[in-house]
Amino acid sequence: MNDRLAPLLDEAARLGLSLTEPQRAAFEAYLDLIEAQNEWAGITSIADPAEMQRRHFGESLALLVALRSAGLLTGAPVRVADLGPGGGFPGLPMRIVAPSLRLTLIESHGRRCDFMREVVATLGLEGVEVVQARAEDAGRQPALREGFDLVIARALAAVRVLVEYGLPLLKPGGVLATPKGSRWRDELEEAGHTLSELGGVTLETVAMPLPPGVPEQAVVLVRREGPLSDRYPRRAGMPVKRPL
Repeated sequence: MNDRLAPLLDEAARLGLSLTEPQRAAFEAYLDLIEAQNEWAGITSIADPAEMQRRHFGESLALLVALRSAGLLTGAPVRVADLGPGGGFPGLPMRIVAPSLRLTLIESHGRRCDFMREVVATLGLEGVEVVQARAEDAGRQPALREGFDLVIARALAAVRVLVEYGLPLLKPGGVLATPKGSRWRDELEEAGHTLSELGGVTLETVAMPLPPGVPEQAVVLVRREGPLSDRYPRRAGMPVKRPL
């Protein structure tokens, strides 16, 4: 075992995931790129490589396991949009382990987009696209609007904002999934009007399988069921400044 990847491999084993040699090599190359370009691209405030593996790689894989347990990822090809992934989290670690994902990373920060494109090229990941755009603008692009089975977002915004970001990207029946901390019930209550406006229906949350000692998180799931109004998403900045 590569001692450098021990934190990741321990987390993967705890989650019931057995990483292949190519997957291990991919994660090591990914870690190399983060360390080399973190200052330039502003990827993470975490400096310790072991903690990077636990927080960014490990928690991304925990989300993968949670979504599998919810029946949202079954091994069949799924078109996934990751909103505001920064350095590619959680989408790229999920894609390394689950090659059936057809992943679009939507990020507004140019250097982070360049970084993710380099990761995708270095790791030779097929079926992965990086789009530089704000979430509101992406939701109006014909190539993206109503095009995804699953939208994921980690630590991006409150649920009522994420609903306006994410549901316009979903096909009817598609699901928005976002890990949330202890306030997730309050966030869902605050999102009630937004959900009704955009045709969203909440599903039963799924616990994130995090290690002992880490604050609990629940994966909030919202399915798009109603028709999508041309009014949404509103122009850039409005969902945060004036939530529905």
